Amino acid sequence: MNKTSIMLVEDDESLSFVIKDNLSLNGYDVIHYADGALASKSFTKGKFDLCLLDVMLPAVDGFTLGKEIRKKDSNVPILYLTAKSMQEDKLEGFKSGGDDYITKPFSMEELIFRIEVFLKRKLSTSTTKQNFKIGEYDFNYSDLSLTYKGEIKNLTQKEADVLRFFCLNKQRVVKRDEILKEVWGDDDYFLGRSLDVFISKLRKYLAKDSNVSIANRHGIGFELVITIN
Repeated sequence: MNKTSIMLVEDDESLSFVIKDNLSLNGYDVIHYADGALASKSFTKGKFDLCLLDVMLPAVDGFTLGKEIRKKDSNVPILYLTAKSMQEDKLEGFKSGGDDYITKPFSMEELIFRIEVFLKRKLSTSTTKQNFKIGEYDFNYSDLSLTYKGEIKNLTQKEADVLRFFCLNKQRVVKRDEILKEVWGDDDYFLGRSLDVFISKLRKYLAKDSNVSIANRHGIGFELVITIN
């Protein structure tokens, strides 16, 4: 059985050694790069199961690297390692295609837990409902695709996770903390604000069908509304 392959991009020599050593001891195959430019050149779709990107990198910063990786592979999970705690920086991480972030300093136990959340969700797709009809859209959760009249939009894992949660709860108001706990396993305040980024993206993807919308329910949460003419 092949080991899970992780791209680690971190310029701090001591931290990268500790991360790689601990992940290797937990059975992961870790390939380390010390700068964003080299990592971008080395990234190949399908080669990695997950990317751990430091934000403050030489040559190419983590957010830019994340965007470049996302252009090559819309599915691979991206987890940012950041010393920044400002909400704007975390939002920028999600806007650049990231799926999650972890703020330094962090414990190895927390990092491994975050990684396992992504991988377990990836494995669970074989036992969960895969295909959904959303108005004129066809949503295939297993291959993270949203299709409208033959036009395919590739989703990130977290975009697909959020959309699937809406599909399983369509025509019902879902609370913010319900989504956060289901998709991220936490209802942290900053994750709550970052959820809005994902909602905005999904609204944009679904905008071609006027009968489909994700409505705000003030003070409560959101509702996937599908109008039948």
